Amino acid sequence: MKISNSRVLITGGSSGIGKETAKQFIAEGAKVVITGRDANKLQKVANEIGAIPLPFDISDLKSIPEKAKEAMSLLEGTIDVLINNAGIGVFPLLGEITEEDLKTVYNTNVFGLALITQELIPFFKAQQSGNIINIGSTASLKGFARGSVYAASKFAVRGMTQSWQAELRKDNIRVSLINPSEVTTAFADANREERNEESNKLGAEDIAQAILSVVNMRDKGFVPEVTVWATNPF
Repeated sequence: MKISNSRVLITGGSSGIGKETAKQFIAEGAKVVITGRDANKLQKVANEIGAIPLPFDISDLKSIPEKAKEAMSLLEGTIDVLINNAGIGVFPLLGEITEEDLKTVYNTNVFGLALITQELIPFFKAQQSGNIINIGSTASLKGFARGSVYAASKFAVRGMTQSWQAELRKDNIRVSLINPSEVTTAFADANREERNEESNKLGAEDIAQAILSVVNMRDKGFVPEVTVWATNPF
């Protein structure tokens, strides 16, 4: 797909991977809407990178139909790329997991992701083209200690991605999963403050480059899944 003049929606676009991905799409000539829960921060970032802000808490499931309409209005009725990037994590041991932990993580990482995509599918099908990029994790591939809630949510995203690939290929809609290993962003920081990129760890730029390379492939092919590891994180 040619990125120039394309229309892109990125959830969780006010920091980290979402922000950097928006920057790179905009640099290639795309029109990009970014979402985020903090309206002030979102507006500041949108002004900084040239994106269009849409304040939106994807865990508020009842708001999703209306927010999807707002997004499509901002994109003037056309969408070429949906990047389901919004995500959160909590990491309790088994024995410490609460109902609230499960609801909080699943409402964002699984339920919100599925429902926003479902609202936009009619637009993709009508134009018989499009790209859906789900941001998974290496935790989509293998569990770990304290990963019962987070890893399970990312396993769910991987399962949905594979199901959507089977359903949507006949409509020329490409669905891909990007699995980053540890990235130095604000993820899992209680104050949502960006961490400085560590020289031996992945940065948001690396994941954004992977996303753009998947989208930039000619429309006759698609990449089902990409896992990105740091070369030597130790």
